[in-house]
Amino acid sequence: MLSDLGRSADPALPADMIGMDSQMEQVAAAIRARIGARIATFSCDVRDPAQMEGLAEFAVRTFGALDIWVNNAGIGYLMQPLLAVTPSEWRAVIDVNLTGCFNGIQAAARRMIAAGKGGRIINIASQAAKSGFPYAAAYCASKHGLVGLARSAAIELGPHRITVNNVCPNHVTTGLGAWQNEYFSTRQGLTREEYLERMRARIPLGRLGMPEDTANAVAFLCSPEAAYITAESLNVSGGEEPH
Repeated sequence: MLSDLGRSADPALPADMIGMDSQMEQVAAAIRARIGARIATFSCDVRDPAQMEGLAEFAVRTFGALDIWVNNAGIGYLMQPLLAVTPSEWRAVIDVNLTGCFNGIQAAARRMIAAGKGGRIINIASQAAKSGFPYAAAYCASKHGLVGLARSAAIELGPHRITVNNVCPNHVTTGLGAWQNEYFSTRQGLTREEYLERMRARIPLGRLGMPEDTANAVAFLCSPEAAYITAESLNVSGGEEPH
């Protein structure tokens, strides 16, 4: 099951920063061709509880059950100096990054509890859930909030054999990561390569994160080997984030 906004909803969610319907279908087609998986797409605004309930219900109708739920929607492009952050920018980041995960946890947990088979809920948080960064007050606040949300949800959902965990990657140069590279290097008066080299220098393993690193952590938390792990915020940072 693959979901994204599908279309631009408002100025805080421009078309070049979201997954459009056509892009979701392209990703789904690539997955089908590569591993033969059965996959469906569904457009959804994570800020709207009703739409999240619809997404969860669609997953159950389509596949017969909802066993794993990964909250991965996020805004990481509304970066401003602290005193320049507007109320609308603050709300947009908190609404997607934190409230969106809350809505997802509720929608998924309701189906998992009804099925009575347990389940796994995973939020993609960030190194910014553990440390503060300049120009990212709203982003850091939203990701720090996920630590408390997972801890609380894990306590209540544990009796239903539902685990709730966060994965906390450091910087990964995805499409959004490339935008961040340009933004932060310019802010610091560095070339892009100078900025990236400074980042590599503070990572004990000597390289930037890759999408596979995050995906592997998620796969582990979904595996039988992780059945006794819940309420955790797992760092995937090459040693950069030790907290």
